[in-house]
Order: sequence, then C-alpha cells, then structure tokens
Amino acid sequence: MKNEPERYYKILFLIGSVIILVVVILYMGGFFRTGLIEPGLFKMAETEKIPAERIVYATVERIPEWYEAVGTVRSKTETNISAQITGRILKIVVRPGDKIKKEAPLVYIDDREFQARLNQARQGLEAVKAKKDQAEQVLIAAQAVYTQADANYKRIKTYFDQEAATRNDLEQAEASYKQAKAGVERAQKGTVAVRAGVQQAKQVVEEARIALGYTKIVAHETGEVAKRLAEPGDLAWPGKSLLVLHAPDALRLEAYVREGLIKKVLPGSQLQVAIDALDTLLDATVEEVIPSADPLSRTFLVKAAIPAITGLYPGMFGRLLVPLGERQAVVVPERAIYLIGQLEVVKVEKQGRWYNCFVRTGKEMGGKVEILSGLNGSEKIALRVDSNE
Repeated sequence: MKNEPERYYKILFLIGSVIILVVVILYMGGFFRTGLIEPGLFKMAETEKIPAERIVYATVERIPEWYEAVGTVRSKTETNISAQITGRILKIVVRPGDKIKKEAPLVYIDDREFQARLNQARQGLEAVKAKKDQAEQVLIAAQAVYTQADANYKRIKTYFDQEAATRNDLEQAEASYKQAKAGVERAQKGTVAVRAGVQQAKQVVEEARIALGYTKIVAHETGEVAKRLAEPGDLAWPGKSLLVLHAPDALRLEAYVREGLIKKVLPGSQLQVAIDALDTLLDATVEEVIPSADPLSRTFLVKAAIPAITGLYPGMFGRLLVPLGERQAVVVPERAIYLIGQLEVVKVEKQGRWYNCFVRTGKEMGGKVEILSGLNGSEKIALRVDSNE
C-alpha cells in the first residue's frame, strides 16, 4: 500500500507529459496562430499605379489534358562490338563521345599467334603444291608409257591377225598395255587427291588470313561511341562486349503506356515528347508498339521517333504526351505570378484598388499558367516587371 501514492504520481506525470507534447505539436503546426493567409483570401497591397500595358485579364480557356508516359531516349541502332577471336587487347583507339566513320579502326588485338598460323598455313600450301606438281609429272610419265604400250599392243595384234606374231607376243603386249593403263589410272587418282589437298590447304590459308583480320576490329557503320567496356591488356573473347556504338542522329523515346490508351498510340500516330532536361517539346511519330503487355503493370512498350537536337542524348528522361481530351480552366500569363516566400500571388484589381490574391497554380502551358484556386477567370490582373526590362 505504501507504493500507491508513488504509482499515482507516476500516472499523473505521464498524463502531464502527454498533454505538454500534444500542445507543442499543435503550436508547431500553427493551431494557436490566427490571421494566417488562406488560399484565395485578398490582402491589400501597397498603393501603386500600374501602367495600362501591364494590365491583363484572367481568362477561362479549354486546355488539353495529357497522359504522361515516362520513358527513356534511346538510339534506334545500338551495336555491341565484341571480338570474334580470343586474344589480348593491345590498343583501343576510341573513347565515349568519339564520332567514327565506317571502316574506322576501333580495337587492336595481339596478332602474333594468328600471324604464325597464317605463315604455317602458307608453308603447308606450298608443300602441297609441290606434291601436286610431282603427281602431275608422274601422270605425264604414266600417260607416255600408256601411249607406247597401246601402240605396241595394236601393232602386235595386227601382226598376230596376219600370223606374223605369236600368241605369246600378243599376250605380252596386252599385259604391258593393261599395266600402263592401270598406271595412268593410279596417277590420275593421285593427282586428284593432291589437287583436293591443295584446295584444302588454300582454305586453311584463307581461314588463317580471316582470323588474322579479326585482330583489327573496325566500325561497320558511321556512328558514335556510347560506352567503352574494356581496356588495353584485357582478354577479349567472342561474346564479350568491348564497345557500344549508337547512331546519334536516329533517336526515339521508349515509354510504357497503359492498356486503356493503346488505341491512341497506334503506329503512325503523331504525338509530342517532353524533354525536361532541355525544357522543350518535340514532335514524335509512333513507329512501333510491342504487341504484348506487361502482366504486372498492364502497360505496352511504345517506341516513338524524335528528332535529334543539340544536347539530346540516349539515356535521357522524357515524357510521351498522349492526348485525353480538353477541360475548362482559369489561366493567366506566367508573368502574372509573384512569389512571396513560398506563396504564389497574383495582383488583382477590385473596386479600383489593387490587392494581393494568394493562388494555387497548376500546369504551365507555353507562357500561361493554370490557376487551380483563388481566381474565377474574370479578374483584372497585373503583370510583374522582370529584372531584364
């Protein structure tokens, strides 16, 4: 029972602490402060005379609504350069940003092994050619023997028919003829085989020459180096990317558009692309719509061609603007918006006097700004004086 008062005081302390914390939070949030400015509330400005050329009217206009599909600027052609042989890289003569022409050298690979293979293949070809010459000489000799044996056989056969030669003479002449004929056939087969060996050796030389040519990698088309993925001393092999090339003059935006708008982005559709980094709008033509939606986001990949302008590079952020229709909105010139701290203000004339009207702005549209709250579209307003005027 002695602990009851102590427990009671602890509870009171906790309750008091909570109350103090709540009061502090409300105070920090401005709950106890009065006289704060609410959106649309007029506050009198200092007396001033505004020239007629700075006075305009807020208007109600129909403005287009857009669906903004975020995407990335990419090159239409992007080529990964890799080696077709395995070897040590000796030199890479380009860096990212370099403009290159067709057939310009890019990478040199150690060619000593491939030069040795080519020399060996050429020596093998010369050896086979020597065998071919020898086989042809053997064929010529065999044909000469055959010609002599054939003539002798025919002469002995004539003598035998005239009973001027014995059968033994005829049989010997016939045997020599057949032997010479077989020799010609063997020589012909040997020549054919050696000639085939020559052709095979020539192919080996050509393969070695082509492999040697792979040690110098050249550009297959005019473009620009986008990435360099290797350095001298690295080992190159087929499939390993060494450089990435792209065509800087052929760009497009690749963006994902939700499936409900797929009929508005058919191939050939004329749209606009906003490039925030350059603060510009570009005309775009839809070139391709991938006919398969992402099952998670329910979006389609759309590829739209855009013109190449100064400062626009692959990888930059862009927004594909898909029109949804129009709606009414209050708009004022961009120069009618003043900033007081973080508050947006428009000077409005009311009953012959000028007031500050606190507004909330929306989209910016070519020198005009949408007013979401604070104006109804019939007010006389004043333009600010820019510092450069």
